[in-house]
Amino acid sequence: MAPVLVRLALRRAVREARYVRPVPFGRATGLVRDVYRGLERDFGMLAPPVAVHSPSPAVLAASWVMLRESLVAAGETSRADREIVATLVSRGNSCPYCVEVHGMALESLGRSAEAAAIVEGRPVADPREGALSAGARAELTAVAFAFHYLNRVVSVFLGPSPLPPTVPDSARAKAKAVLGRFLRPVTGASPGDSLELLPVGSRDFAWAAGNPVVEDAFSRASSAFAALPVPASVRDLVERELSTWDGAPPGLSRSWVDAFDDPAVRLALVVAKAPYQVDDALVAAAGLGDRELVELVGWASFAAAANLTSRRTADEAGERT
Repeated sequence: MAPVLVRLALRRAVREARYVRPVPFGRATGLVRDVYRGLERDFGMLAPPVAVHSPSPAVLAASWVMLRESLVAAGETSRADREIVATLVSRGNSCPYCVEVHGMALESLGRSAEAAAIVEGRPVADPREGALSAGARAELTAVAFAFHYLNRVVSVFLGPSPLPPTVPDSARAKAKAVLGRFLRPVTGASPGDSLELLPVGSRDFAWAAGNPVVEDAFSRASSAFAALPVPASVRDLVERELSTWDGAPPGLSRSWVDAFDDPAVRLALVVAKAPYQVDDALVAAAGLGDRELVELVGWASFAAAANLTSRRTADEAGERT
């Protein structure tokens, strides 16, 4: 866990979120308090990408359960391999915040070469490729799923860097080096310790069958997202659009979504397919309160992550047969 002063600074960093007001650490109660404590204990800090979910306690818990049981908990694969997957997925999703954070985590694990290569856009061996046991494949697939989800949330609610914008360019390298030492991954996190935060789910994640804890975690998270009060009209349209989407970004223009009249549909679709296109006008048009906005963004992000994971899993299964 980070030293007290650093931990307090990271708690304050949550205030930099856009569009929503996360629950401050000192005011957290119930499920929010339980997640915050787990974050600081097992992740080492009150990570803003998770804390921004706090206006909706159920979504907060689901985001933490996915992150903890994929990236943080001990398993068959190394933390370094998981961090490489997290950073590669984040680069593919154009999420500089997550690339920077998990690049620093890689450096703290002695993998500076891979971290630099990912940042510079050079090829890096993907740990998901090649021969893997069913359990190892489930773990790494879960990491990719979690970051397809988190990259979208971060793109909406956080800036391009975990460092405050007040840090001058000349000092950023030193600031990253200092922060990186405190972001060294916590070891010894037992699998499954976060599961009790959410009710039992349907266990319908075939790609996770090789790891019962991962399967349980993502099933519980899926049930939490399915229970959110997202209008059926939004769910149906977004799910229909995602069913034919191959994962390719729609480009820099947002004209592809202008044909939809409902502002909530437009926001959900942009979050799912091109979160880097979310802006003030799109969010303002939806007219949602903090909790409703977190739930819509979370639901759309989960739907996109599920779609991308299913497509890759099907492609991998085809390659192995």
